[in-house]
Amino acid sequence: MWKYGLSFAIVLALGIFLFPRNEKEPHFESYSPVAEMQAKQALLKQDLQITAELCRSQCSFQLEAMAQAPDLEPADAKLQAMKQLQAEHPHMEQLLWTSRSQPIGEALSSGSLSEHVRTLADPYIAQAQKQIEQGGGAYQSPSFESEGSTFFAVGVPGKDSSALLGVVRQNILPQVESHQLNNLRIVNYPANNHYKIESVDAQTLQDIDVKHPEHNQGTSHYHINQVVVRFNKLPSEADLQRMQADIGAAKPYRKLGYTYIFESSHMEAKQLMNYFHNWDIQYVEPHFLYLTNTAVPTASETGRTANDVIAAPVAPNDSLYQRYQWNLPLVDTELGWTITKGSKDVIVAVVDTGVDLDHPDLVNQLVGGYNVVDVELPPMDDVGHGTHVAGVIGAIINNRIGVAGMSWYNPIMPIKVLDHTGAGSTYAVAQGIIWATDHGAKVINLSLGNYADANFLHDAIQYAYDHDVVLIAASGNDNTEQAGYPAAYPEVFAVAAADAQRKKATFSNYGDYIDVAAPGVSIASTYPHNQYASLSGTSMASPHVTALAALIRSANPKLSNHEVMQIMRDTATDAGPVGKDKYFGYGIIDVAAALRSAAGIKNKEAASAESGGSTTIGTDNGNNVWGTWLQRLLGQLQTE
Repeated sequence: MWKYGLSFAIVLALGIFLFPRNEKEPHFESYSPVAEMQAKQALLKQDLQITAELCRSQCSFQLEAMAQAPDLEPADAKLQAMKQLQAEHPHMEQLLWTSRSQPIGEALSSGSLSEHVRTLADPYIAQAQKQIEQGGGAYQSPSFESEGSTFFAVGVPGKDSSALLGVVRQNILPQVESHQLNNLRIVNYPANNHYKIESVDAQTLQDIDVKHPEHNQGTSHYHINQVVVRFNKLPSEADLQRMQADIGAAKPYRKLGYTYIFESSHMEAKQLMNYFHNWDIQYVEPHFLYLTNTAVPTASETGRTANDVIAAPVAPNDSLYQRYQWNLPLVDTELGWTITKGSKDVIVAVVDTGVDLDHPDLVNQLVGGYNVVDVELPPMDDVGHGTHVAGVIGAIINNRIGVAGMSWYNPIMPIKVLDHTGAGSTYAVAQGIIWATDHGAKVINLSLGNYADANFLHDAIQYAYDHDVVLIAASGNDNTEQAGYPAAYPEVFAVAAADAQRKKATFSNYGDYIDVAAPGVSIASTYPHNQYASLSGTSMASPHVTALAALIRSANPKLSNHEVMQIMRDTATDAGPVGKDKYFGYGIIDVAAALRSAAGIKNKEAASAESGGSTTIGTDNGNNVWGTWLQRLLGQLQTE
């Protein structure tokens, strides 16, 4: 009898040890403004460091590929190849191809440097050539500063004792720094009176003087002289002309669906709202601004049955994957790829700043998109945010360059709704959502938002949802519990950010509306001009979930948008406080578990349980160490 009592005591003790009660739930929101800002600045520094490493790694990789190319024997062919590489990578300001013991001045040369940069670079170029000729392998110099930019020299060995040398200007660093200062709300953004935009409290519309980044929390921004109006009954042309005259219209009204945008030459938004309340309207509201917050056989087609156990994980060969992409293994993406790698029939729209349409790691994944900001131009990214987001979703996999996206085959539809400042109006975002829906998008990523519950935007969201689109949105980067939109709309799947330790990202917004969390700290992805960058934000977390939704729809096209979202909730791995919480929602996404659920494939534990086999407890990513140890201990006690 004592054995059973001892067994019970051990189980109880281990239960307390393994599954402690949460007497005090972690208060993630208790960062002081100073602590939060310090954490964000540390993240910015980390992102810049990783971006610099990505630049160095990718440049070396590109030069190595050229130096070892078999068809570049004549000097003319080498020179043409160098010029082509520089056209694709303009940050490689000078390339030099030398043969053994050849003076640098006699080398094949493409590009040029200013006198000051050359003075600083020459010793490193000489060191690179010497190291390669002595059999020391590839070379990278320390960084050096000139003309307000950061440079480094690089050298790689070629065939027949030759060396390919280069000087690289890291233009990407100030670009990423500027982007992240805005994206992480380290600076006041947007500034008051910038492009006639006001900062207001999202609830009261009272003006706020944004003097410190901390004041960005809970603030929204709108065009001073514009309002959005939806009428109960469509007005006649005569009525519209009267309205235009009454408000002193600065430009013709715009119409999207049943909703109109009016702009006055002299009346501000609050005066315009008072005016339109005299008409038969459903609502009138400010014209809010939104900011950045980033065919393969399916399971049934391969003949798998519901009882099949999935195969070994798939590891891609992309050059930056193993070292920098911690995020995909964290959410079990490699195992998920054994179920499906995506489908060309499931289009993913990235409603953002556009996408670099020429990026070699994206170009073959893109389908026709739309530029709401300027309909005469293609949706080319002039910020970097949308290109980064698109890369997380679908950077080309197994092409031996750059990064790997989460989907191998789902097409990406670029929709540019945010301008060169990273901001866009309600009208632009709504129009982008509707255009993407009407042109076949099955999943839409919205790495943007503010704190205003705009009826106009909600109408567009409802339109897409009613057309069976899965909408995924970032929660925001202000570490606030105030609901951000569009993430907080019930039709939208809201995403918070987690770090590599599966903890809440310092900056991530939170609240009861959060559905899940995903990796959002120092995420390596594509960036304009054939580059790669590390960015942090819920903008980076959202596309992980968007890609998962696309993979789910690829594995089982019959699922509705509601069912896709529920699968992601049901299969998420709990994190933070036990059960659903306001920091992680239902937990951190689990790609393999979600795809197993969608495709009807049972994992080993489920199959064992159904066949009467024993189950284990205390799992950790499939490694049942504690549970297995406990079972063995109890088995020994019961057989003694």
